[in-house]
Amino acid sequence: MHKGIFITGTDTGVGKTFVAVGLINALKEKGFDVCPMKPVETGCRTKKGKLIPEDTMNLIKASGIKEAVDVINPYRFKHPLAPSVAAELERKLIKKEKIFSAYNYLSKKYDITIVEGAGGIMAPLYKKYLFLDFIKDLKLPVIIVSRPGIGTINHTLLTISVAKGRGINILGVVINYAGQIKNDISVKTNPKIIESVGGIPVLGIVPYSKNPEPDDKKIFIMMAEKILKEFKGYASS
Repeated sequence: MHKGIFITGTDTGVGKTFVAVGLINALKEKGFDVCPMKPVETGCRTKKGKLIPEDTMNLIKASGIKEAVDVINPYRFKHPLAPSVAAELERKLIKKEKIFSAYNYLSKKYDITIVEGAGGIMAPLYKKYLFLDFIKDLKLPVIIVSRPGIGTINHTLLTISVAKGRGINILGVVINYAGQIKNDISVKTNPKIIESVGGIPVLGIVPYSKNPEPDDKKIFIMMAEKILKEFKGYASS
């Protein structure tokens, strides 16, 4: 049985890659052959005339797989914009069929494929084709990465509402400290409000780390166990 999980965020810069790396490491420790995928990466730096997809490279490093970068990351752009906008500015064409083909290849070869989006769930991937449409077409369950501070209730509940409206299975929310913030009353109360109003579990709260990989791996092990329980045919041992 082959599985895929889509990692989205309430916004850009919430730490989707950081969370994806943590989950890849945890799932590997649980004995699964895990492969990442980043369909489109924008904001790539240039080195010797080539675009370097740094998020993608971090995901590949965590997984330890030996796949061509162009399969893991079919499209990359220089401008730090929504994929469809970056593609238009750079006069390139994104073909969703190419992304589907790469995903189908990876999902058949590996136990679990962790697919990371760009920006939020409503970001346009290709013209008017949103990441929301992509998730729905591939029938992927979703993990939502959100911020811990004030304003995150609104952004998280909006993301939950849109996904539910399209019949998408939401595995849960991960609250990630992508930066250092004041631990005020909003931070303390947000998780319970999100669970109560959104009807979606908070899988875990990830503390801030200066490192490219999580400091506390136990948090991701616990999240991986919760996620695996949602998948029939997978043991959490």
